Amino acid sequence: MDKAQIIQKINKLKKEKNAIVLAHTYQNIEIDEVADFSGDSLYLSRQAAAANADIIVFAGVYFMAETAKILSPDKTVLLPNLSAGCAMADKINAAQLREFKKNYPSLPVVCYVNSTAEVKAESDICCTSANALNVVKSLNAKEVLFVPDKHLGAYAQSQIEGVKVITYPGFCPVHHAITVDDIKDKKLLYPDAKVMVHPECPDAVTQTADFVGSTTAIIKAVKQSKAQEFIIVTEKGVVQRLERDCPDKKFVLINEKAVCETMKLLHLEDILRSLENNEYEIKVDEKIAARALKSIDRMISINA
Repeated sequence: MDKAQIIQKINKLKKEKNAIVLAHTYQNIEIDEVADFSGDSLYLSRQAAAANADIIVFAGVYFMAETAKILSPDKTVLLPNLSAGCAMADKINAAQLREFKKNYPSLPVVCYVNSTAEVKAESDICCTSANALNVVKSLNAKEVLFVPDKHLGAYAQSQIEGVKVITYPGFCPVHHAITVDDIKDKKLLYPDAKVMVHPECPDAVTQTADFVGSTTAIIKAVKQSKAQEFIIVTEKGVVQRLERDCPDKKFVLINEKAVCETMKLLHLEDILRSLENNEYEIKVDEKIAARALKSIDRMISINA
């Protein structure tokens, strides 16, 4: 089958099975052609919660499909490739979080949504890169624990006066590897370009930015900006979508290594196979899901 035939079959199956496809911004851009909703983690979490569908096909990574299942326990949630994991989520488990909390008894725990259901269940509230600042502020606490991303936690600390954010030493390898030298090298080539940085990057990198925000926030800021050149300091998928949506502007990926390999595992053929065979269904232990849901619901109730 050619691409057009695959898309046609996917759309036909979606109607027959009352299914929707949720696609993260880091996915291969071809997935957008069959996605009902595409965006960042916060946006997709809200769409999963509101979904009027029997089946949710999550074009993303494992923790995202888990979150969708927790939010929609009566729906079938499919992840087309079980190898699509998250290196950041793998840096902490429930036992490690419990040990971390023992060192700081009584402090509330903010859990980045890039984490497993078990970790969410051990936390007080989840957040995404889009709403992390508002989530931390909502706790009205002088000190909070933040897991697992030390960089997003440090960024929250830098932006919120009077709050100490104690971070777990996890990170996203893609964003963690970006350096100030990368920024300098690109600025030499594109001196007028605006530097748009994701807060999963190290503090030294975010300090060089003209703008810091989630993938959705970066895309929105670029579209509203009168500038013509942008250095995009996050995953390659954001550049691809900006090039598609804003062909009159110039976009420069910070470096060719800024690629989430597990996000790129999915292709249209995988979406089709998943719908045809109900592969692979995600399930979450009911007790863990109930506890994790409290943290997720608290996040969703807060404006980004």
